[in-house]
Amino acid sequence: MASTSFVYLASQSPRRRQLLDQLGIQHELLLPDAAENAEALEAVLPGDAPATYVARVTGLKLAAAVRRRQVRGLPDAPILCADTTVAIGRRILGKPLDAADAQAMLQALSGRTHRVLTAVAVARGGESKLALSVSRVTFAALGPEQIARYVTGGEPMGKAGAYAVQGHAAAFITHLAGSYSGIMGLPLFETAALLGDHGFVF
Repeated sequence: MASTSFVYLASQSPRRRQLLDQLGIQHELLLPDAAENAEALEAVLPGDAPATYVARVTGLKLAAAVRRRQVRGLPDAPILCADTTVAIGRRILGKPLDAADAQAMLQALSGRTHRVLTAVAVARGGESKLALSVSRVTFAALGPEQIARYVTGGEPMGKAGAYAVQGHAAAFITHLAGSYSGIMGLPLFETAALLGDHGFVF
């Protein structure tokens, strides 16, 4: 497979862009247009286990991005997608719908350990590979006022599990085991390995 110096990132997450920049990976955004219903891809199906869910959503996002590149007639390069979810047992905590939903999620995470699962996938030339990063995060017990202040600050919105590990929520975490970058939304070890398999030269 021919080498390439840039990748397409099919994600609107500024954190994923930041993490690619950290590795010095040149990237171009490959985002949905107005006709695509990207949010629908993240629907949880009955009986979904967290690992199955995050891998399925990432695969759907990747397939949509591959079609997008073809329709737009863009040059060949690896296409990178990822999806992150937070789970308590089999319960999936996605992005909160509103402030009340965010508060309920944070109350559920208070004083216990949860998993953060991030699937990352890369496609190029009809081939694709997916990897899964699973980390464990333990929160201290959080009081109602503490949760309310955090939610009022706006950071939980748009974040799986209603928190950002790289933000103010770092003060809640008593223990973390796994991939910090994976918890942020893009596990860099797995990402680098997948891109290398698809012709990216570091």
